[in-house]
Amino acid sequence: MRYSALRILQQGLTGNKGWKAAWRQPNIQKHYDVVIVGGGGHGLATAHYLSKVFGIRNVAVLEKGWLGSGNIGRNTTIVRSNYLLPENEPFYEFSMKLWEGLEQDLNYNAMMSQRGILNLCHNDAQRDAYVRRGNAMLMAGADAKLLDRDAVRDMCPFINFDNERFPITGGLWQPRAGTARHDAVAWGYARSADRHGVDIIQNCEVTGFQIDNGVCKGVETSRGPISAGKVAVCVAGSSSRVMATAGMRLPIESHVLQAFVSEGLKPTIPGVVTFGAGHLYISQSDKGGLVFGGDLDKYNSYAQRGNLPVIEHVAEDMMAMIPALGRARLLRMWGGVMDMSMDGSPFIDKTHIPGLYFNGGWCYGGFKATPASGYCYAHLLAKDEPHPTAKAYRLDRFMRGRAIDEKGAGAQPNLH
Repeated sequence: MRYSALRILQQGLTGNKGWKAAWRQPNIQKHYDVVIVGGGGHGLATAHYLSKVFGIRNVAVLEKGWLGSGNIGRNTTIVRSNYLLPENEPFYEFSMKLWEGLEQDLNYNAMMSQRGILNLCHNDAQRDAYVRRGNAMLMAGADAKLLDRDAVRDMCPFINFDNERFPITGGLWQPRAGTARHDAVAWGYARSADRHGVDIIQNCEVTGFQIDNGVCKGVETSRGPISAGKVAVCVAGSSSRVMATAGMRLPIESHVLQAFVSEGLKPTIPGVVTFGAGHLYISQSDKGGLVFGGDLDKYNSYAQRGNLPVIEHVAEDMMAMIPALGRARLLRMWGGVMDMSMDGSPFIDKTHIPGLYFNGGWCYGGFKATPASGYCYAHLLAKDEPHPTAKAYRLDRFMRGRAIDEKGAGAQPNLH
């Protein structure tokens, strides 16, 4: 069923009795050409592009829980392409272009809202760094504008400009950035992949891999074995545990990243705003709640919950940037498990085991990378060669001395 304004009108006049389920509940087949382990945003996006763009449709997506139960439903919904390094910026700009046409591609309302992102700067050195980043963005075909103090004040008059400790001297503005509804992104990709013949299997946990004479021939699951021509893993914060069953040790750490939402307020934040003197990013949802987050919890964990020190840190940054929010009430909080690579950049690559592929290590950039990650992973699976924008995302780059040090994005940037 294709969604349209006419379809909504027809259903409204007939009691909304003709809507069909967004995706099937198929029986598991014994063999697939490709098995995708992980039914989050990246896995579903891979299935969509693999079936629609590359024509490979004998595909299964295996999800141990329900769709959207992982990081795709546990983030702050920010979409941007304001990276610095040549290994990253073209990839995220490719993702931004896919975001801009996503709703038409999926025939699904992902609530994409390009309200822009503003990174505040507080001193001359930070401003110089933003000049460098903005120029790198422009060279990669992205958009970037350097704003002075007065331009920032016109855009965000509610910010505390008189804080002597953290003065606002300007900011880097990307107008095309913004937010998208995280759950809707998962649902849209799932619906489209299903329409193109992909089997989406929920409540099916992968417990191991079928490796015969050094070649991956399939997976072992909680619902029985499944053979496959290729097995593609993209399980976010569970990457280390899943790949360990294939005898692989990954160059990543798992950390909790918390997010928060306040009570509903009148329109206050025009887009996404980040505090340059601390790690705080904030936007406002369509329902009025302020959605914000900060730094990682400073310990390794697989638990989808956080701790009080990060709440305190985020609240302090919020008060320093926008004192007027001091009386806003926090409604809820949640945690996502991040697989943090040692250089802040991801992996989309074949493993040393033929037939086994890996996508992970997304650090803070997982949600915004969803379309490009899915497209590039599908390209790799279909053609056995990396997409031009993802050539640097190799698993062996640390052994080759080709680390991609995107400042402040890795697990422990002080060690880089």
